Amino acid sequence: MSVSVESIEADDFLVKVTAASSTQHRVTLTDAYWNQIWNGRLPKREVIARSFAFLLEREPNVAILRSFELPVIQRYFSEYEGTAARWE
Repeated sequence: MSVSVESIEADDFLVKVTAASSTQHRVTLTDAYWNQIWNGRLPKREVIARSFAFLLEREPNVAILRSFELPVIQRYFSEYEGTAARWE
């Protein structure tokens, strides 16, 4: 399985997960959320890639929403923000 992240616009990204059943996802990461959790420590593309790694450890790519804002992950996985805030 591989994951690629492409910038679409400043806050929007296209994530492609290549697997037995490949998927594409449009993900939004606003500056406000990026600064709140990561204080700009990591590039947005890196945050998106690590967030997908986090998700793929917990569910198959076909179960991940096709379009969502990154804070939605916290609603499904309460440990997300605490884990993500520690990423270096």
